[in-house]
Amino acid sequence: MRVMVVDDHPMWRDGVARDLGEAGYEVVAAVGEGGQALRVAAAVRPELVVLDLRLPDLSGVEVARRLAAYDPQPRVLVLSASGEQEDVLEAVKAGASGYLLKSASKEEFLEAVRRTAEGDAVFTPGLAGLVLGEYRRLAAQAAPVDRPRLTERETEVLRLVAKGLSYRQIAERLVLSHRTVQNHVQNTLNKLQLHNRVELVRYAIEQGLDGS
Repeated sequence: MRVMVVDDHPMWRDGVARDLGEAGYEVVAAVGEGGQALRVAAAVRPELVVLDLRLPDLSGVEVARRLAAYDPQPRVLVLSASGEQEDVLEAVKAGASGYLLKSASKEEFLEAVRRTAEGDAVFTPGLAGLVLGEYRRLAAQAAPVDRPRLTERETEVLRLVAKGLSYRQIAERLVLSHRTVQNHVQNTLNKLQLHNRVELVRYAIEQGLDGS
């Protein structure tokens, strides 16, 4: 897994890069500005970007939004000191796959990186409910859209995705391989013309599959 770290504090940036390297990830770049991050990402093509929101030029939200247009699109895990509702929601709307507070332990951070790399939507405890609540609000306002019909198994997997289970947990629950669950999710994304797990969770909530 090729990872890029974006944070304007050198000590924090170097520490995160070191933790990732020790955990076996290939840190392809560690930069301190948003514009620089976009230029470097185009060259080194990271699969995952660990991104701070507070940068001296472009905001982390704007960086995430522009990274979402890259092909291939890297997954983005925001690592921020801010737990403000507006910051969290703006980051997710911009395409971030997860949002972790900098108060997290090293173990929590590495677990979030692992899950984000696997395609999970990862949030600091307490923030997940905030994001799901916003999705429900938006779903209530959205006009109905015709979508392709999913198979029974795809719907079953989607329901568990909406409840916040990781791919490994879904595999254990349904007695499937991790790869099979990933294939079901990818097929569902393709059918629905969605781009990532965050959008998939929102769709599941729109369809009332989150159990709320």
